[in-house]
Amino acid sequence: MPLATVLTERLALTHPIVQAPLAGGGDTPALVAAVSEAGGLGFIGAAYLTAAQIAESAKEVRARTGRPFGINLFAPLPAPAPVDTAPALARVAPYYAELGLERPAPPALPSDTFDVQLAAALDSGAAVFSFTFGVLPAAALAAIKARGMFVMGTATTVEEAITLARAGVDAVVTQGSEAGGHRGTFLGDFDSGMVGTLALIPQVADAVRVPVVASGGIMDGRGVAAALVLGAAAAQMGTAFLTCEEAGVPPAYKDAILAAREDGTRTTRAFSGRPARGIVNRFMREVDAGDVLPFPLQNALTRPLRTAAARANRAEFLSLWAGQGVRMARRQKAADLVARLAAEADAALDTLCLKR
Repeated sequence: MPLATVLTERLALTHPIVQAPLAGGGDTPALVAAVSEAGGLGFIGAAYLTAAQIAESAKEVRARTGRPFGINLFAPLPAPAPVDTAPALARVAPYYAELGLERPAPPALPSDTFDVQLAAALDSGAAVFSFTFGVLPAAALAAIKARGMFVMGTATTVEEAITLARAGVDAVVTQGSEAGGHRGTFLGDFDSGMVGTLALIPQVADAVRVPVVASGGIMDGRGVAAALVLGAAAAQMGTAFLTCEEAGVPPAYKDAILAAREDGTRTTRAFSGRPARGIVNRFMREVDAGDVLPFPLQNALTRPLRTAAARANRAEFLSLWAGQGVRMARRQKAADLVARLAAEADAALDTLCLKR
């Protein structure tokens, strides 16, 4: 039986299951559409896409499904202060050489600004707009709502959730410390935002009047059920979808997830300059304590390295973003995963009812 919540009803979903935005290529149009077609909510992680790429990805998703899907951008961040890039370039130069690349050049900021990306996102046909790393400018939020899009912001603490609710979001995504990928913390330091999923969900649900979407370490239907019991209206998962057939990450990345253990991830600044949770590998171990540029400069600096590593299928140089629930990852089609998550969640909730 489909699990109905305020979000499934508001967004016309069959299941309270959200595929997390996987910026960087993991959420191919095939994956996004398959999740939505199966009754969940697929998401385009558009933060690293140009306006033209956003338009093309959305067009392909729309060609594959008529069901709702979402699009995600990073909230605009202040430009990093000028910094001497030489030490960071020297730090990664040996890895460039190992992969046959020319010496690294000073990284540049992305050419497409948030406003340009936003304009493309508004024309994407997405039903939902989500963001992370802060609060959207009031004008941007107003433009999104004028298109009738449902808006979700990411919080890692109760204070952040309250700030987002006051700004006018329609739902808050609670990002627990177990979550893979970049931390969404924007108030206080990153350590203060490392609150576990089980602790964060009910406290945010008690503090705001908008629906809560739980994320962080959720990999199966038991996790979905737990999130709903704790007060969430849906569960958002990223790592679980990265090993699906339709996911666009290299085979070495999928293999690394399937071989990882729950204690094999940690947060690092080595790849992007911003704390993000991923599977520990050689690059993370050797560079994390060295000279690292601020985000997004470090991300631009390591991109050629990661691109070459993906072509060579060398996991030791990839940013293997993953959450702490990695032991539960499986190879399967996205539609099969959504169906399994829904069935497991339904069974888990039935078990609780039978024990009353």
